[in-house]
This record gives sequence, C-alpha cells and structure tokens, in this order.
Amino acid sequence: MSQIFSDADIEEEQKHFSNVITTFQQYAQYSLAANNRRRKDIYTLPQGDKELLDDLGYRQKLQEVDRAILVNAEFFKLIVVNPEIFGHDLDCPEDADEDKACLGTLHDHSHGDVHAHSHSHLHHRHSHLHDNTNATPDLRIVSKQQRKYKPTDFDMDKLRSTLKQFVRDWSQEGKEERETCYTPMKDALVAHFSDKPSPDSRQNIRVLVPGAGLGRLAYDVANLGFACQGNEFSHYMLLASYLILNRTDAIGQYIIYPYVHSFSNLPDREAIGFEFLLGDFEEIYGAEYEEGDFEPQAGQWDAVLTCFFIDTAKNIINYLRIIHRILAPGGVWINIGPLLWHFENNATNDPSVELDLEEVKMLARKIGFVISDERTIDTTYTSNSQSMLGYVYKTAFWTATKA
Repeated sequence: MSQIFSDADIEEEQKHFSNVITTFQQYAQYSLAANNRRRKDIYTLPQGDKELLDDLGYRQKLQEVDRAILVNAEFFKLIVVNPEIFGHDLDCPEDADEDKACLGTLHDHSHGDVHAHSHSHLHHRHSHLHDNTNATPDLRIVSKQQRKYKPTDFDMDKLRSTLKQFVRDWSQEGKEERETCYTPMKDALVAHFSDKPSPDSRQNIRVLVPGAGLGRLAYDVANLGFACQGNEFSHYMLLASYLILNRTDAIGQYIIYPYVHSFSNLPDREAIGFEFLLGDFEEIYGAEYEEGDFEPQAGQWDAVLTCFFIDTAKNIINYLRIIHRILAPGGVWINIGPLLWHFENNATNDPSVELDLEEVKMLARKIGFVISDERTIDTTYTSNSQSMLGYVYKTAFWTATKA
C-alpha cells in the first residue's frame, strides 16, 4: 500500500532541507575561515621562516584560494535561488549578519581527498528526481531554522563532494573517469536491446538509474533514446543537478574550483586552481502498491543501471529483491562499482549487512538473476588527476537478466 508520511516525518524533512540550504549559503564563511587558519599559522613561525614562505609566494597563494572560494560561493548561490524548485524565492535569514549568512560578502575546513566514493553516499539515502510539489518544504519554516543551524564539518564535506561530482559528471577533466564507468554500462544496455537499433525504437524501453547523483548517466541513457528515470535522495545532488540539467545553456558556462580546499598531495599550484520524486530508493521502489495507486513499480522497468550504488545498502538483500521485483521479465540489471559498505561500523546504530563480492553474486543468483559478462574495471572516483595521491577501485562489472 502507499506510504503515508506523518507530520513528524514532514517536519524532519523540512528541517533537513533547511539545513542543506544553510550549508550552501554558509560555504564561503566556513571555507574562508579555514583558509584564514593558514594565515594565522604563518604568524606562529620565526621571522626567517615567514620570509622564506613570502619568497615562495605562499601568502599570494592563500589570496588566490580566497578568490576561488568566492567563485565557488557564487556558483552555490545559483544552485539555491532557483524559485522553480521550491515555489518561492529563498531569502537570507532576517536576523543573520550579511557577512555571515548571505553569499554576497561571505569567507572548508577540508581534510583533503577522502578515500571514499562519496557520490553523496556519506551515510546517505537516495532520491527520486521527480518534482513533487506536495512535498515542497515550507519556506517560512526553512527561514526560521536557517537562523539557528550551524553547518557541521560533515555537512561541508557533502558540499565539497558535490563540487567534485561536477567534475566527474559534467567536465572535460572528468571525461576519462566518466567514460570508464558509464561507457561499458551503456554498451551493455544497447547490446541487450539489440533488436532496437535506433533511438526512436527505444522510446518505450524503461530504464532506471538509482543513485543518479548529478544525473549524467541518466542523461546519457535518455540521449540514447531510452525512457530513463533517475533516482537520488541527497538534496545536495538534487539541487545541483537541477541547475546543470535545467538552467545550463552552454558548455563552459560555469567556473568552479573543486580542489581548492586541501593543499595535501599537490604537485604544484595549478593542481588546486584548474577550472572546471524525492524519496529513498527502498521507499519509492520497494513499497507495495494497491490497485489504482500512481506508478506501480513491479515489473515496470526494462533495465536498471547501478553505478557505485549497491554498497549504499543497509541490507543488500532488500536492494537486490527490489531490483528483481521492479524489472520486467527478461529485464536487465547492469552494475559497476566496489563494495565499500557505507553503513559498516556506523555511529548511528543503523543495521548493516556486509557481503563479499562472491556472496553478492551468489545472492543475486538465488534471488533470480542470471549473471553474464562479468569483469573487473579499474577506475577512480571524483579523483583529482593532478594530485600526487590517487585511489583506484577494482570495480565489479556485470550484466544480469531477470530469470
């Protein structure tokens, strides 16, 4: 049956949405303060050390970082002021200091490149890209809560991850990483429906991309002619994807600096300065529907593409059951990704079922999948190609049909 959300659920969602908006708005203040810490550290050094750093142009580099942060802040401002998303204009909190709450005059406490494929997977859930006006947060509540909330390091880490996701999904810099993952998935999808050789012939083939992030894979699949739907829970990703998919008119329209927050493992200064239906997957696609309900999911999808997604499950058994249930007979599930279980050793007491790769494939077969085209694909994830440090995932790729 359809799910009914309580007033408490709605209030919690509004509060979370408010906190996300506040995080976007306070990015500059937070990040400039973190960069200013570096300046303060200079004053603790002996005079001779200060002079050596001046000879290296270190203070000038900090000024360049400030400017890059402000450029990012203006980009974030564009993301959170689209009234079409919310039904209202977003105003700065009435009682907040202009230099602390509004992006016009604002100042990341980054811990460097984190070894994790965030994809907004940091203890995250995923969300439907459908617009649902009934679930639009009350901006009066948002405004009141914005005055109280102070973004955490965890919030800012999600925001920085969103910037890096822009590189992976939508920049020339991220093309190699993007194509390493997305191209074999798209090739497998086209091969599975080889009887539909032209885009026009694929318009009735329904493809689901859960954990869609900033929407590039779903966008590419739609451009192949398939009827594609993206699913993403993170408000950070949803807000950002709205800008790139609906409010971007030209290549190179925006300049961002995704790697400006950490100085670790940089070969030179250029490496930090190069430019470049809301709901949980299980709630949306795993819910049981009564006859007459909108969009029953069982047997309705011809293909499901999971890219760096299945390890976001608390219970992988449920994920695979849902994928199997929503696929039409003979439908295809195409997967690529590691098994970095996101809720392993979590601090929130969430349950977590962690299987190795062979166990995941055995489970898939028991649930009713026939796996083929298994291979390992080496790839990075939101990696800075100019960094001295890099992580390569040996991802598992397969094509599986519903028996």
